[in-house]
Parts: sequence; structure tokens; C-alpha cells
Amino acid sequence: MATPRRRFLRPFLYASAAAIAGGSVLYYVYRPRKIPGSDPATVPPPRYTEDGRFQPPRFPLVKTRDEQIADLKRSSKSHSTPDAVDTKGVLGALTGSRKENSIDGQVRQDGDEAYDLLVIGGGATGSGIALDAATRGLKVALVEREDFASGTSSKSTKLVHGGVRYLEKAVWELDYNQYKLVKEALRERKYFLDTAPHLSSWLPIMIPVQKWWQAPYFWAGTKFYDFLAGSEGIESSYFLTKSKALDAFPMLKQENLFGALVYYDGAHNDSRMNVSIAMTAALYGATVVNHIEVTSLEKDANGKLIGAKVKDRVQEKDGLKPQEFSIRAKGIINATGPFTDAVRKMDESEVAEIVAPSSGVHVILPGYYSPSKMGLIDPKTSDGRVIFFLPWQGNTIAGTTDAPTAISQNPIAGEEEINWILSEIQAYLAPDLNVRRGDVLAAWSGIRPLVKDPNSKNTESLVRNHLITVSDSGLLTCAGGKWTTYRQMGEEAVDEAISRYGLKTSPLLQVPRVSGSEMIDDAAPLDGSCQTHQVRLVGAHGFSNTLFINLIQHFGLESIVAKHLTESYGDRAWTVAALSAPTEQRYPVRGLKISALYPFIDGEIRYAVRHEYAQTAVDVLARRTRLAFLNAQAALEALPAVIDLMTEELGWSKKRQEKEWHDTVQFLASMGLAKSKLSVTRRDVENGKAGEYDEHERKLYSRHDRPADMMESDSKFPSGEKPVISADSAVNK
Repeated sequence: MATPRRRFLRPFLYASAAAIAGGSVLYYVYRPRKIPGSDPATVPPPRYTEDGRFQPPRFPLVKTRDEQIADLKRSSKSHSTPDAVDTKGVLGALTGSRKENSIDGQVRQDGDEAYDLLVIGGGATGSGIALDAATRGLKVALVEREDFASGTSSKSTKLVHGGVRYLEKAVWELDYNQYKLVKEALRERKYFLDTAPHLSSWLPIMIPVQKWWQAPYFWAGTKFYDFLAGSEGIESSYFLTKSKALDAFPMLKQENLFGALVYYDGAHNDSRMNVSIAMTAALYGATVVNHIEVTSLEKDANGKLIGAKVKDRVQEKDGLKPQEFSIRAKGIINATGPFTDAVRKMDESEVAEIVAPSSGVHVILPGYYSPSKMGLIDPKTSDGRVIFFLPWQGNTIAGTTDAPTAISQNPIAGEEEINWILSEIQAYLAPDLNVRRGDVLAAWSGIRPLVKDPNSKNTESLVRNHLITVSDSGLLTCAGGKWTTYRQMGEEAVDEAISRYGLKTSPLLQVPRVSGSEMIDDAAPLDGSCQTHQVRLVGAHGFSNTLFINLIQHFGLESIVAKHLTESYGDRAWTVAALSAPTEQRYPVRGLKISALYPFIDGEIRYAVRHEYAQTAVDVLARRTRLAFLNAQAALEALPAVIDLMTEELGWSKKRQEKEWHDTVQFLASMGLAKSKLSVTRRDVENGKAGEYDEHERKLYSRHDRPADMMESDSKFPSGEKPVISADSAVNK
């Protein structure tokens, strides 16, 4: 028989254990979290001195595009053999003299020797490789045939995510590779948000629950997702009742709605992120040039790659014959996304293809289709695919499809795919909301460079793991992967290159003050090892969630413009605002909008040309600003202003301006511009004819209907007289 002490002690111990366990769970769920962007800026905003003078930030400058091309050309003048070339890294010409650099006490001419690495491709992967190599003290060059992020890297779903659907596959299929992909992506997601808080942010995403039994299933899945994220997570997932779900997402259909699960992932501005990675690499000494096309690869007598022959496509656009020149490098990395196999065939014509291109279509709808701070995922569409429905840049993005496709530079979204997305959206939204084809402001198709699985014909089963291979001649190819893991792909590619090519890294003793302040050092110890998980990108150091207020108070910017600039350029918004013209109005004081519907201003075009290597109107409209992705018609109407501003900066001839018009309109066709607008001229746009609506657009809105409940006192016309018919008409007599 139990003693009285034991009778009381056992329940007490059970209760204590339950309390400790419950408390631990509550603490884990509600523990304090560090939200990226919520901390004060590492570099405080500039202040006024005691005598009233304003001290603007002084940011380091990247070399001009012409200077970068000159460096590329100098590498071909090296007469050293690949094995004899000094492999110590260089910093680049950003702190002090543009001509000389001092690393480890040695001084040498910048660009007089072969590069350690030549990276082909300026997308997320290629730019990430260049940044990783440059911050390890390697001498690296990057060339891109079009523009940074001109391919897949600008046409993503704009998410920085681990992949809830990959996690589901990993569990049900017991697929360890899928599990590793999710785990790696969740870690990279945190690095992503830490190194570029101005370009990325946390986004709650809702999963509607339509059956009661789905609630525990989705709850378990989102909690496992939180658990895998661990310290890299930010907020825990949670359940919403039906009423709370409708309060958070009023557009949802109420019928059969049981509730909703909400989990957190990251969102970002993909092409601006890509450009920032490339420009950060340039600040750390990489030679980074867009619109340079590789025409062939060059080999030595032993069949080993020693460089590439390239040409400047900007010269072609100017009507000149481009001069080909060679770039010498000890190692060449192929990071061309969907075009990976084309470069591999330059090296070996009969090589088997390793990329399975898959088309992903997205559409842009007006912002009223979704809440501004809440996304939605449909995990099971009518054909089993997944659709995201997310707020982005003031509009709503919906997608994506996933189907095999042919490779092209600017694929066009098909009507069948667009209508499928719209029909799937309609199924989740309230029946009184009519999802109309005419509401689509832009639509595009991106090509995912999935790694081919020879045992599967269904692209949905392809895993987006990346693959690193090296050919017999020494071409290192990095293919596959996804946006979220670009940094990890860069790290592994550089690790492999160092091993394969016998490169030696070195510490950077003269680190560029990317922050613009001599008092602030970056968090990354650049000791020759990979530190890209700590290297903050251009614009990150001085960014805070309240920076836009400083811009408003100093420059007199419109609030929406100031907020847009800080979220697109970080602390470089000071430079963009300073490059903006006065409005000659009482308010706003600065910033001439290139489109009345969006916050993009003239200073962004000047900044894009001077500091981000923008060379075409498409570079500006699609990848420096995002106007082409947000509204194809608005981009067309803004095109004359963009061409005029770029002509002032770059001195374009009349013929070049005409070519820019033609090329940009053709590009806008791939962004969903109506076919009826493809033949418009600049004069049509300037005369307002491009804004004329066709019969389909006329029916979208009530344009000319008289108010239905018009009071007699509100009308200037006598009773019975029709305002659209002359008073002399017989109908008014």
C-alpha cells in the first residue's frame, strides 16, 4: 500500500513535469525573435552639422563599364602560362587609387594578369559565384550576354522559401534528398534576409482549410516546417478560425471554409537582389560586365580551357561592328541557367544535355485581389499543382505553372496557362469577386533550369537540387538549384574551382567601405574563407524601416516614393533621391514619376545608368525598376521618358533611340502587352493613342454611363434634356 507521501508526491511530479514541458513549448513558440530590418541601421542616417550643413553619405563607386571592359582586355595580354600566373587575390579599385591595389603587402597593376576565374552568366548563381570568389581574394571576372537577371532570375515567384511542398514529398516519399533541400533552403533563407533586409522580408502565407481533417494535417506540416527552420525561423505558424481567416483575407470564399493555417516564408525583389549581388561583387574587386557575349571557348595545346572569346553587344546596338577580344582565366565556370547546355556544347559538341527546362507562368493582378501583408497558397489545385497568390510591389502575383518547354530568351505566357491560373484563383475567392482576364496587368513565363532526372518524364518529380560537374577540358558547370540557395551554390562552386584549378585564396586587408562610412566595418571577417553568409549587400548597412522618413524630411519626396526607394535601394536611396529632378511644385519637392500609377521616379534611371550598368531601356523598365513586370501597358506609356533620360546619360543617336523603342516593345510582348499595342509608335504614345482602349477594355468598366441616382439639382441641363445630345437636336424638343 502506497504511503501518503507517495500518493501526493507522484501527482506533484507529474504536474511539475507537465508544467515544465508546457512552459518550454510556450517559450519556444513565443520567444523573442530578431526580425530582419527592425534593428536600427548599422550606419545611422546623415545629420545636419551645428552650422546647418547637411553631410550626405559618401559611398564607394564601382568602376565604369568601360573601365571594366578595359580590365577584361588586359587579361588577354598576359603571356604567362596558366600554371605560372600568380594566384593571389586582388581587391579592386574602390578604396584609394583606381590603378593599384595592395594585398598582403604586394602592389600590382589591376587586370594585367589572367583571371583566376571567369564566370559566364550574370543571373543569381553567376553573380553569387563572383561575389564569393571576390571576397575570398580571388581575381574573378563575370560576363553576361544580356543583363543581370535577364533570364530566370527576374521571373521567379518572388519567394525566399524552403519549400513546403518539397517537405511534404520528403515525408511521404521518404526522400532524403528532398529533406536536405528543404533544410538547406531554410538556412539560406535566414542568410538571405540578414544580408539584404531592404530587398527581402518575412511574409505570412495562408493555407485555407476546407475540411476539418485537413486542419491537423496542415498543422503538423507547418509545425514540422517551423521545427526544421529552428533558430533560422522568425514566427511560428498558427491556426485561424473561419472568422479570423476571413478577417485576415476578406477575399476568401466563405463556403466550405473551416479555417486556415498561416506559416511564414520570405519574399524579395528578385532582379534588384540580383543586381545588388553583382554590384557588391564589383565593389569587392570583381570585373563584372553585362551585355558581353561569349562567342567561343579557347583551349591550349593540351585541350585545356584557358579563356573565352567575347564581344560587346552594346556596340552592335549602336550600329557598330563589335570587336572580339579574349579573356584569359585559369578556370571557367558555366552558370547560365537554362542556357547551360549551350555553353557546354561550346566546350564539347556531343555532350549529353543535363537541363530539363520547365516553364513557369505568372500573372500580375491589381492589388485589391489580396491583402497587402498576407499571401495564400493552394497546395492542391485541380491538377495537383501548387499555386501561390501573393502581394508584391503593390500588386498581386499569382502562379505558377510547371510544364516542359523549349528554351528561348523571352518566352511568352500562353493564354491557356493564364486562364488556368485565373480559374484556380476564382475557385478560392468569394463568388462575388469576378476574376477577369482584363484585370491581368502583366503575364510572363520564366524557364526553370531543373536538373534532369533520366528516370522520370514528369517535370513535377524533378528535384531542384543543384549539380556541379567538371568536363575533361576543365569547364565547371553549376546548374539547377533555386533562387533561395544561390549563395550555397556559389560557395560549393568556388570550393570545387579552388580544388580543381589549384587556386589559392588570400585575406582582404583593404576592404571597401561598402557602408560609406570609415567608422563602420562589415561583420564578415574576410580571411580567405567563404563569408558570403555575412557579407551585407549594397544598400543594407544604412537601411532601417524608418529610413524613408529621413528621405521625406530632407528631399521632400512623396511618402510612397520614399518608402519604395528605401525598400529597393536601401541606404543608396540617398543617392537616388539626390539624382531626382525638382518637381517645381510645393509638394512633392523632388522625384518626377515615370508612371502616374507607380512610385518609380527619374532619379532611378540616372542611378541605374551611372551605378548599375543599365545599357538599354529594358534593363531599366524590367530589372532596375519593375514596371514592365507590374504593368506592361504602363511600361509602354513610360517608355518615351525612359529613352529620353537614358539618351541624356548615354548620348544615344536617333537611330539607337529607334532601336530601343522597337526592342522594348517586342520585349513587352513577353510581359503580356496586348497584341493591338505592338505596332504603336512613340508619337502614338506621346499623343495618348497608346492609352486608347479596344472593345474588350471598353466593356471592363462603366466609362460613360450617367450616374444612376442623379439629383435634379446636380445637373446643369434642364429636366428631360440629354447631356450627350445637342440642345438643338429634335430629341430635346
